[in-house]
Amino acid sequence: MASPAEPGEQPQLDYPDIAKMMEHSVLRPELSEEDVRAGCDLARQYGIAAICVRPCDADLAVRWMEGSGVAVGSVAGYPFGSSTTSVKLYETRDLLRRGVKEIDTVLNIGKMISRQFQYIETELDQMAQACHEQGAILKVAFENGYLTEDLKTIACRIVKRTGVDYARTSTPYGPSGYSLDDLRLMRRLCGERVKLKASGGVRTLNEVLAIRDAGGTRVGTVATVEILEEWKALLAARAPSPDAMPPDAAAPAG
Repeated sequence: MASPAEPGEQPQLDYPDIAKMMEHSVLRPELSEEDVRAGCDLARQYGIAAICVRPCDADLAVRWMEGSGVAVGSVAGYPFGSSTTSVKLYETRDLLRRGVKEIDTVLNIGKMISRQFQYIETELDQMAQACHEQGAILKVAFENGYLTEDLKTIACRIVKRTGVDYARTSTPYGPSGYSLDDLRLMRRLCGERVKLKASGGVRTLNEVLAIRDAGGTRVGTVATVEILEEWKALLAARAPSPDAMPPDAAAPAG
């Protein structure tokens, strides 16, 4: 788990600097359509970067988020990465046809541990190409809790060579969440082209600020409201300019 940063050290930031890092997750299997709609309303109201929904909810989310400026994301080969390449590609292309603009997938962990690096690279290259043909982006979770230091290093080199847009630390389903040490390693090895997403246990504003300092540009979380309400309160305490926060960024009723 990340150690907290001191919010007071970053007075130059304003509301979008943190809001546009946030990716709200609506992936749990027990969520109803009403829960998904509430997540979409939340994403729109807080002006975040993206909402990530289950594949079965993609059509609804794309319709509900139209005109919001919030990207709709979904998942392929998730959460364990063990689907065949053809299945991952079918899932990806099906979601893209439905209007999804961000795809999260997972490295085939078994192949990675077996050091089948060409398999991994070919798979990610094909998935990235499918996304880019439709103007979408691909994010790849390493699931670092399963990987040795050398495998993390090789994974960074693979995504750097392919068209992957974001390297992601982990999913909530792995043996451990994100760590700042992993983010710093990934930032150093992935280069500037590949952006970083932290997920798995992000719950507080301090953690988000620490992730930002470590080079992360996206945060996957279910604690979006709590984090952004804390951020708004901190900005208000600093007497921000009137346009530092969007007028519709109030907490949802209820």
